[in-house]
Amino acid sequence: MDILTIRVETEAQWSTRIVQAAERGEPQPPGYSFRSHEELLDTLTGNRFAILKALCGAGPLGVRELARGVGRDVRAVHADAQRLVGIGLIDRTENGKLHLPYSGVHLELDWRAAA
Repeated sequence: MDILTIRVETEAQWSTRIVQAAERGEPQPPGYSFRSHEELLDTLTGNRFAILKALCGAGPLGVRELARGVGRDVRAVHADAQRLVGIGLIDRTENGKLHLPYSGVHLELDWRAAA
């Protein structure tokens, strides 16, 4: 399994990174990009991050099993999982289980002072 890289980058930055990698013949690992730090932090709340951690390398899990694993209410986990499925960070299998097809997540989060 691969590692999913989550980062903050604009569409232009993403496009440049992909084109440059293609020109160098470098394969790109799986990735997910947020457009801003605020969007990332609003989306990946502590509870949603716990869901990602619980799903890493676990194979498909039902919502109840996932809720037990993260120590939360089934309805709350379902709502958070729906949000993560809706934006494409996790998958839902044909039988309704939740799945993150990666063995880990690498989060790139940095910023610098404005020039």
